[in-house]
Amino acid sequence: MKGLKHPPLAAGHIDAEHRVAELGDLELESGEVILDYRQSYVTHGTLNRDKFNAVLACISLTGNHHRLDFLIGPGKALDPARHFIIAADPIGNGLSTSPSNSLRQPRMLFPRFTIRDMVESQYRLLTREFGISRLDAVVGASMGGMQALQWAVSHRAYVRRCVAMTPMAKCSPWAVLVTETARSCLMADPAWTGDGFRAEPERGWRAYTGLMAALLGRTPMALAEFLPDCAEAHLWFEKLLVQNRANGFDAHDYLYQSWAYEAHDVGTTAGFGGNTDGALESIEARTMILAPPLDLFNPAQSARDAATRIPGARFAEIPSLQGHQAATSLKKEDAAFLNQQIQEFLALNAGA
Repeated sequence: MKGLKHPPLAAGHIDAEHRVAELGDLELESGEVILDYRQSYVTHGTLNRDKFNAVLACISLTGNHHRLDFLIGPGKALDPARHFIIAADPIGNGLSTSPSNSLRQPRMLFPRFTIRDMVESQYRLLTREFGISRLDAVVGASMGGMQALQWAVSHRAYVRRCVAMTPMAKCSPWAVLVTETARSCLMADPAWTGDGFRAEPERGWRAYTGLMAALLGRTPMALAEFLPDCAEAHLWFEKLLVQNRANGFDAHDYLYQSWAYEAHDVGTTAGFGGNTDGALESIEARTMILAPPLDLFNPAQSARDAATRIPGARFAEIPSLQGHQAATSLKKEDAAFLNQQIQEFLALNAGA
């Protein structure tokens, strides 16, 4: 695997030691294998003697282990004085083994993987590297929230509590069309050969940014709060493009992660025969689901529907105009609400 390209630290990021676990060949549910799989992660806090205070932070599409840093810290939802937090980079994000950094299976030679494969790679990390026999909680937003729900289905006795922000238990047709359009933006670039990118797809990333970051990441009401006219909208878009490309996410990695994203359905977990509701109804973990009133990427109704199927699940509406970005630190009010709600949920269910 090539040298890791860690994105630059941004405001609010926690500068924790970046670690990599060598986990060997990783067999996927398709039967294919990721060779020499390396799991990237960071930790916060100390694992207690009984190893019962571990919290797994699951990461979103194109995100990295800093994604939930706004929930981590003294007095926050995930306090390192109480929790041992493992933020694990998912397969295909450019830090864990990915199409962009695999030496033996580079680019389009990389095998297709699923969100369940992401969960299984994390399970291997927790059990082999740390000897953790049970997770106190799993927490995630967006694709991280989808991983959190999958964890609660795949490893029912292993997960005590589950917090999923802006998730889908089954990818909606709307979200499928979003990811298909985002890939089309990238593949329309002259750098696309039909079997990979021969160079950085600059025009493709520009179109992708317009779709995913400018339009679908928020809501019209959110943009109206700080974009008074068309000129300001154009200026903001150029700044957003520079900011997004500074993270250096690879186009091949996006293809693969988005394929996993849109194929996801907890109902296709072994034993459920495609029954999404049945899979959700099997969850034993105390569960909290959070979503805003309107989400233009992961429809908010998907989160509400999941909460109604999970026994005893609690649903909390994030009082935000930010849409899909409501589950971030973009607005301090949203971050404060999420920290309060999750902290109270974890405290309420501490002895459960």
